Amino acid sequence: MASTTPPAHTPANPVIPPEESLIEYPCAFPIKVMGAHDETFVETVVAIVVEHDPGFAAHTLERRPSSSGKYLGLTVTVTATSRTQLDNLYRALSGHPLVKYVL
Repeated sequence: MASTTPPAHTPANPVIPPEESLIEYPCAFPIKVMGAHDETFVETVVAIVVEHDPGFAAHTLERRPSSSGKYLGLTVTVTATSRTQLDNLYRALSGHPLVKYVL
């Protein structure tokens, strides 16, 4: 019986070097954040976003409660200035215990 070698694994989302980014900076970049329907969650998200985009205007924040009212979806549109800035912002948001999902 001949043995077969499995094909080399290719990641579904290969790492794209920053110089090959499809995003042109600076740009408006929307980020969706889900968490508990609680004002503390909103304040926390705004604080994290302002830390990474000092010009973020909190009044532009969009809110969408879940049908049950238990969760709240926020859309924050930041001024993205670099891939590093976006990566750091995603890490800060997704690492916070009040945040359930970041898209």
